[in-house]
Amino acid sequence: MDRTNKRALINIDYTNDFVANDGALTCGKPGQAIEQRIVELTNEFIAGGDYVVFAIDLHQEGDTLHPETKLFPPHNLEGSKGRKLFGALEDAYQNHKTKDNVYWMDKTRYSAFAGTDLELRLRARGITELHLVGVCTDICVLHTAVDAYNKGFELVIHQEAVASFDPEGHEWALRHFKGSLGARVQ
Repeated sequence: MDRTNKRALINIDYTNDFVANDGALTCGKPGQAIEQRIVELTNEFIAGGDYVVFAIDLHQEGDTLHPETKLFPPHNLEGSKGRKLFGALEDAYQNHKTKDNVYWMDKTRYSAFAGTDLELRLRARGITELHLVGVCTDICVLHTAVDAYNKGFELVIHQEAVASFDPEGHEWALRHFKGSLGARVQ
C-alpha cells in the first residue's frame, strides 16, 4: 500500500436517520448495502494508525433558522436514536472511540469542513489525502469533497462505501468526483 501521503478516513453521516428503514431521512437499502465495507475500511484505518473522523450531522429540535428546516423533515436530532451510528459501525466506534486516532465531530452543514475545526486537525497531523465514505453521495459526501478539493487535499472516494437515496444523483456525484475534483474513485 502506498503510504507516501498521510491519510485520513472521513466517515460521513452513517447514522440511523440516514440509513435505517425507519430513519427520518433514510436512503434505505442502498445505505444498508455499504455497511460491511464502511466497517472494514474504518477498522483497517484505525488499526493502521491513520486518523479516522466521524463527521456526524447534528440538529436541534425546533431550529427554525437552520436552512435545512425548509428542505427536510427533522433528522439527526441531538440525543436521538436516529443520530447513533448505524449497525456495526456503532460497535466499531464504541470499540475504538478512546484511541488517539479516532475523532467524533459534530457538523451542522452538508460539508464536514463548514463551521468545524476539521481542517485544523488534519493540517496539524500533516494529512494530505482524504478517504471519504458514508451518505449521501450527492449531498454531504459531495459537499465535503468539494471543500476538501478547494483546500488542496487529495481525494479518494470508496465507491462501495458511499450511497444515496437518489440513484441518478449518486452516479452523477461519482462522475463529478473523478472528472471535476480529480479524485480516485475505487
